[in-house]
This record gives sequence, structure tokens and C-alpha cells, in this order.
Amino acid sequence: MPAQPSRNSSADDRGAASQAGSAPGARPAADGLRADARHNRARILEAARAAYAAHGIDVPVTTIARRAGVGVATLYRRFPSRDALVAAAFAEQFQACATVLDEALADPDPWRGFRSLVEKVCAMQARDRGFTAAFLARFPGLLDHDGERDRAERSLVLLVRRAQEAGALRADFHPSDVVLVLLANNGLTGADERTSLAASRRLTAYLLESFRADPPTPGTPRAVLPSPAPLKLRQIHDGP
Repeated sequence: MPAQPSRNSSADDRGAASQAGSAPGARPAADGLRADARHNRARILEAARAAYAAHGIDVPVTTIARRAGVGVATLYRRFPSRDALVAAAFAEQFQACATVLDEALADPDPWRGFRSLVEKVCAMQARDRGFTAAFLARFPGLLDHDGERDRAERSLVLLVRRAQEAGALRADFHPSDVVLVLLANNGLTGADERTSLAASRRLTAYLLESFRADPPTPGTPRAVLPSPAPLKLRQIHDGP
């Protein structure tokens, strides 16, 4: 249950708004928000993105408000629920995923398009440990507005079919296998960004090699794998 805004934070916020309202030129912008409100919103989103990237999306709202330097009441006025805050915090990543998918479909080489989608989305995931939870598991409704999820699934099916019809992607690959890739790649998040990215690139390269329709012909060298990540066995027990 979300933490309830305190009276003190509400009073402080009203005072700040009153002072801002009395300042010359403090008028609502085209989006209906005053300059101080837009500033608070930006600070909240910046704090939320940093917290989610480092600790996942279970970070308490009170912690995000404190990191942003605003009262809990101010946060809830801008984002009435935690779902709304997560959706806004990851809006750019969701849009980036849609752009990557569109670019993959537009690539005249079906295998290159498929490969680029897997590589780019896995890299995004490795940089931000909160992204997978928001994208796949905890907030499935975030992509349902205006049919984004349905469009993404149709595009993914088309991308897979194009690569298979071109003879580049194995015939038994299923679009749901992309989810398996993301779930496997998610296990690499949580370490420092350099290690997570290195491990993700190598895992992705191994998986893509196994997805190809035909193994390299005799005498044809295999694709060169990215350098190994600095991982140790003890991290299986200790965590990344």
C-alpha cells in the first residue's frame, strides 16, 4: 500500500508553489504545468530512473522522493500511483525498444535485422536492472496503451518469419524464445555496468550463433566472440 503523504510535506509543497506563483512570469506552460512543477517532475523522474537502474523497481516511493529532494505529497501529485511513476520513468526505454524493432524490420537483411534487435535490447537490459521487471513481469499493462504490446508482438513475429524464410534463422525458433533470451540475460544485471555489458555481449553472441539455421560450412571460420567478462564462480553464490 503506498505511503500516505504527510501534512508537513503538503504544507511545504503548497508554500513552494505559492512562492513560485508570486514570482514574475511564473505562468503555466503548454503542458499545463508551472515551471516549478515541471522542475519537480523532472527531478522525480531522474531520481526514479537512477534508483530503478541500481536497485530494481521495488525501491520505496519515499526513497525516490527523498532522493529527488521533494515531499511525498509532491511526488503523488505528479504521479498518483507507483505504476504511473514506473511508466513515466521507463517511457524513453519503451520508445527506444519500439524504435529498435522498427529499424530491425526495415533492415533489408532479415538476419542482420533480427540480430540487431537481440543485441540492442539485451544491451539496454544489461545497463538497467529495473528495465526487465517493468518490461516483462511486474507491470505488463504499461505497454497496453494504444495497442503497443499487440503491435510489438506482431512485429516480432514478422521479424522472426522473415529471418526464417530467408534461410538464416532455424525453423524451430519461436518468437517466445526472445523472452527466454531476455530472462537469461537478466541474470547478468546487478554487477557494475562494464561487467554486465561484457557478459551480456558474450552470452548474446553464443545464443545468436545457436539460432542460425545452418552451422558454418567446413573451412568457414565461426564468428569471433566478444571478450570474456570478468566473472567468477563465487558470484553464483554471492550474486553479481
